[in-house]
Amino acid sequence: MEPIIIVLIILVVLVFIALMKTVQVIPQASAAIVERFGRYTRTLNAGLNIVVPFIDSIRNRIDLREQVVPFPPQPVITQDNLVVNIDTVIYYQVTDARAATYEVASYIQAIEQLTVTTLRNIIGGMDLERTLTSREEINAALRGVLDEATGKWGIRVNRVELKAIEPPTSIQDSMEKQMRADRDKRAAILTAEGIRQSQILTAEGEKQSAILRAEGEARAAALRAEGEAQAIRTVFESIHAGDPDQKLLSYQYLQMLPKIAEGDANKLWIVPSEIGDALKGLSGAIGNFGPMGGGGGGGSTPITKTPAPRREQPPID
Repeated sequence: MEPIIIVLIILVVLVFIALMKTVQVIPQASAAIVERFGRYTRTLNAGLNIVVPFIDSIRNRIDLREQVVPFPPQPVITQDNLVVNIDTVIYYQVTDARAATYEVASYIQAIEQLTVTTLRNIIGGMDLERTLTSREEINAALRGVLDEATGKWGIRVNRVELKAIEPPTSIQDSMEKQMRADRDKRAAILTAEGIRQSQILTAEGEKQSAILRAEGEARAAALRAEGEAQAIRTVFESIHAGDPDQKLLSYQYLQMLPKIAEGDANKLWIVPSEIGDALKGLSGAIGNFGPMGGGGGGGSTPITKTPAPRREQPPID
């Protein structure tokens, strides 16, 4: 009985293994390559699949999702003979599991080598400055070449990115000095423009202030002249209305003489020639009212002048 039990146990295990090999569950966004006696038979898609046990075998399981592969820095020589290190990132997706399995031994390694050679061809026709400023152009050219070459491998390159472009250390130092000099230059230009604008505004303000001051002084002078003219006109009209005679004018003239001589700085006083006429007019006016004028009353006492006593000087020995 014991050998029969052992045989039954062996049969049960074989059936269980056969069932496991017969039923294949493929996850979503995945595919499996089935070979029969070493020859490609079919591709298993996502879901439950039945294969012939011990005859069909699963060669490879491939992820159909988009993959991201970063490649290490690659030294590339530019057109002006400068070596730059470029890091690249490739976004690809397997579209044909059979081609990705049988058309190329390792599509990851193939994509990396193709990326390096294509990148060297593209960068070799650019100088350093254009390389640093033309990432979009490089990405588009690289993606076009990769997508065309990897199509027969069942690979679609969706995107290519240059993660970093590192020029030599000496070039980086020179670029930093140039950028610092450009920033200093722009700062100096902005400072000069600010000073220039400030001086222009200051000059404009002083000009406007001078114009306004001159206009104010001119208006004030005009108003003063107009006031003086009005005062002279008023005085002249008043004198003309009062009809003064020569005697009053002579008396007013004599009253103004002491004011002419006022002040400590007056060392020399020049008597105008018109003073004689004024004195004649004034003496005539006084003579009309004095005792010598012939018009005085009998009760007035005449005024006699007594000569001053004469002092005799002693003889000179």
